[in-house]
Amino acid sequence: MGRDASPAGEAILIAAQSGRALAEAARRAGLRPLVLDLFGDADTRALAEAYRPLPGRFGTGRLGGAALLAGLEALAEGAGRLRGVVLGSGFEGAPDLMRAIAARFPLIGAEPETVATLKDPFALAALCARLGIPHPPVTREPVPDRARWLLKRAGGSGGSHIRAATAGAAPPGGYFQARVSGRAFALNVLADGRGIAPLALTEQWSAPSPLRPFRYAGALARGRGEPGPVPPALVGRVSEAVARLTAATGLRGLASADLLIDGPDWWLMEINPRPGATLDVLDRRPTPLLAAHIEAAFGRLPPPEPAPEDAAGAEICYAASRYAPVPSLDWPGFVRDRPVAGSVVARDAPLCTLLASGPDAGTVRERLREHAEATRALLEETETTR
Repeated sequence: MGRDASPAGEAILIAAQSGRALAEAARRAGLRPLVLDLFGDADTRALAEAYRPLPGRFGTGRLGGAALLAGLEALAEGAGRLRGVVLGSGFEGAPDLMRAIAARFPLIGAEPETVATLKDPFALAALCARLGIPHPPVTREPVPDRARWLLKRAGGSGGSHIRAATAGAAPPGGYFQARVSGRAFALNVLADGRGIAPLALTEQWSAPSPLRPFRYAGALARGRGEPGPVPPALVGRVSEAVARLTAATGLRGLASADLLIDGPDWWLMEINPRPGATLDVLDRRPTPLLAAHIEAAFGRLPPPEPAPEDAAGAEICYAASRYAPVPSLDWPGFVRDRPVAGSVVARDAPLCTLLASGPDAGTVRERLREHAEATRALLEETETTR
């Protein structure tokens, strides 16, 4: 499979909280992206053949109903050859909406029933117990020692929904999960409903804020020649566990397993049954990653390809203050998800994404830090000279 895996000129519908990375991946795969998302960033609009905004709020874990379906229908009308629809974040808690989408268009990725199982914290916990996969205990009942538990929202994504446990039973839509120790990683895979092809074990980190102590910040994939951050035998055990989950649920397409790893011990925290925040980091092999996602979604795992030579990372830059409006900027080349000049970005909301690559993980982390400083300096300089 190569760059001609999909016929030239085919369109693909993309719906997500932020659709830029998927639109960029679609262009790499020779597809024409038709995008619906919440942000309408400048580079998203430039990449998309057609774009429509979605109402909603970032981080809610669900993109809603009638407006989304109407937007998909409008984008598809007159689009010519249409491959189907790819969903990014925002549908984790909405298998009913996924079913409505699948009734109108070919759904490229995990089936609604698969998402319903994997994003139901109690169904996932029961499945892990049956398959012998380490997973923290979960409950809706009051917990006696709140310091040892977290409150999460079922179907949440990005870490912004995670809080310290509260008194009493979990609120509607929430649940408690036992705290466990370890460094954050994600095993990124392609799945065909029966097994998996591992892509990379990415290192992850957070950007805590007073209200969102577990807010997702970024991810990094090490270069081909670097020692891995986790022993290969442990990565193998995690891969086997994710393969068992895949066979049990019929998971298809790009997906990732969020992990905490503490020495020889590890915990599966969540499964993200969709293309995720690591698209920018992972889409650097001869076969475009979205083309591989499409193949895997239809039951055909691609042959293995060597990992990229260099390390790469992506980090969300959160707004240090409210921008109302966002100034007109000459954004540096390492910036993605560029807000449109004149739009409004709330304080602590995602402002943009920063990319970096280099010969090793340390260089990438340093470059991301430098990129963040340069971006904030550019904003401050523009604000003071307006």
